[in-house]
Amino acid sequence: MTSRGFTLGFDRFSGLYLWALLIAVFSLAAPATFPTMSTVHLLASTQAVAGVIALGLLVAMAAGQFDVSVGATANLAGIIAVIVQLKGIMGAVPATLLGIAAGIAVGFVNGFIVVKLKVNSFVGTLGMGSVLAALLVVVTGNEEPLPVDSAFFNGMTQNDVFGFQYVVVYLIILALVLWWVLEKTPAGRYIYATGSNPEAARLSGVAVDKWSWIALTASGGICGLGGVLFVSLTGPSLGFGNSLLLPAFAAVFLGSTQLTPGKRNVWGTLLAIFVIATGVQGLQLVSGAQWVSALFNGLALIAAVALAARERRALPGRAARRLSRVRETPPKPAEPVAMARKD
Repeated sequence: MTSRGFTLGFDRFSGLYLWALLIAVFSLAAPATFPTMSTVHLLASTQAVAGVIALGLLVAMAAGQFDVSVGATANLAGIIAVIVQLKGIMGAVPATLLGIAAGIAVGFVNGFIVVKLKVNSFVGTLGMGSVLAALLVVVTGNEEPLPVDSAFFNGMTQNDVFGFQYVVVYLIILALVLWWVLEKTPAGRYIYATGSNPEAARLSGVAVDKWSWIALTASGGICGLGGVLFVSLTGPSLGFGNSLLLPAFAAVFLGSTQLTPGKRNVWGTLLAIFVIATGVQGLQLVSGAQWVSALFNGLALIAAVALAARERRALPGRAARRLSRVRETPPKPAEPVAMARKD
């Protein structure tokens, strides 16, 4: 199907076709439980926080940086927001802002490690994740905090509109804002240029180090928000961050093969999050096994990285073919220019 250059080709929309296939298969395999609105609402709500974390990671990876600390950052930020409320230090709104600020602080330190200390982003953020895990033990005494008894704090994610909990609304708003920043503003162009070819971007006058630092800081802040939303939605947990890491990476890598192949993009990432979640939910309903989630997420990450690498290898060939088609297109004949007649 083509309309003014828009195509629904498999190379750009394979995720949509896979999603439709998964829905069809699991609807036939579990007709009483899978194809229901309760499943739709459950998937949307449970994956909203994973989507927020994936979008945080997306910002860092758009700038060419890995942030392996996203899960640990979310975990620490959420627990901090819970503890200050349990101790009566802060109310719900200041505690939420504190959790986001904690995430921003972690992202800022990650940026310092990568930009100023010249540590590889994967190694630096991996080390930071371990540091944050240790801080989590210190802050909590290695004991899981009780849930916050606050109708406002819990209601800001658990209240619903049209059956969808508010946390889904936050995900949509965040996605729209990030899409606008990355696609429609100079900041987004600088971030993409930094991640695409840092040397060329530097020669073009882009402050590569500055935008890498900003991207990592933004990643931390978004993950801090994700952590606060998680504890508001489901209650505190000392290990929820670990469960968010693999799906986030799988979503960003798989998302980079969708809609605009070869480019980290917001809508491809969200599509990938829900495709993977649909597969996990369907397999759990059919098999009843709880280990399906870890297995499916691991396989999805491997497949997503392989597809993303293949897509990047294919990009130069596609560009060459487009250039060849342009060169082979004969130019339009020039319009005759009417000569002024002299009387």
